[in-house]
Amino acid sequence: MTGLLTFGETMGVVAADTIGRLEHARGFTFGIGGAESNVALGVARLGGDAVWIGRIGPDAAGDLIEHRLRAGGVRAVTIRDTSFTGLMVKHRRTGSVLHVDYHRAGSAGSRLAPADIPVETVREASILHVTGITPALSDTARAAVFQAVETAQAAHVPVSIDINYRSKLWSRYDASPVLMDLITRADVVFAGPDEAALVVDGPPLKGLAALGPSEVVIKDGARGCEALIGGEHYALPALSVTVVDPVGAGDAFVAGYLTERLAGAGADSRLRTAIAAGAFAVTVPGDCEGMPSREDLGLLVAASDNVAR
Repeated sequence: MTGLLTFGETMGVVAADTIGRLEHARGFTFGIGGAESNVALGVARLGGDAVWIGRIGPDAAGDLIEHRLRAGGVRAVTIRDTSFTGLMVKHRRTGSVLHVDYHRAGSAGSRLAPADIPVETVREASILHVTGITPALSDTARAAVFQAVETAQAAHVPVSIDINYRSKLWSRYDASPVLMDLITRADVVFAGPDEAALVVDGPPLKGLAALGPSEVVIKDGARGCEALIGGEHYALPALSVTVVDPVGAGDAFVAGYLTERLAGAGADSRLRTAIAAGAFAVTVPGDCEGMPSREDLGLLVAASDNVAR
């Protein structure tokens, strides 16, 4: 294969469609979400080649994950497990506060193991992308991440990691040494300012770059992004958009950057596409539903009329 290879847990997503306490919600939507599959979908929708590997349960949520990923252009390698597909439950406690609960302990996705990630598939990839979520799921999932990264390193396949710290999955104390180890093996690292503070003190760009990655990108939401790429410093502002759902914006950003990297684009083009993809994603509800196509990105260009005719 050529293109992006990633793996991890994708869940069913139950989202209340009203603002307030979950107990008062009367309507819900059901979709899918997972950091790694979000990135794979984002890359595919932008015209790149993406493979996602993961375990799913023998249930309707597993069926939906398989269907959505393949329909979205991702080459999904789904391993049917006897355990259930994990669930994420989202509701807006207020108009500006999003609350997320996970139901994933013992799930099919958490049972990912090193044998699930074929060595040859890793060796043939153009880039391997992992996150800090998968190592938090289980010992076997953590082993799968490290084995894949070590295989990629040996085969000179670039390794990308998004720190993606989730406090509901593990403590900062437990996460820090694992993330530090992964970052020292990576070529590209993505992090928010608070996530960078898990592993480095002081300025995040220089601190993370000192660990070894040649490309460090700090995602800072409405403040845009900063990057240190090949020793050059970049800073881009965010685009002004109306935020409907912030979940998935970081994954869209990563997808935009990695798609352009796979296409051989320069650092400035990678970051501009990343910023645009992240901005587009927050304008659409859902974890991955807002992943844009190249044509969609053109809709962000300022115009006097917001009606596409």
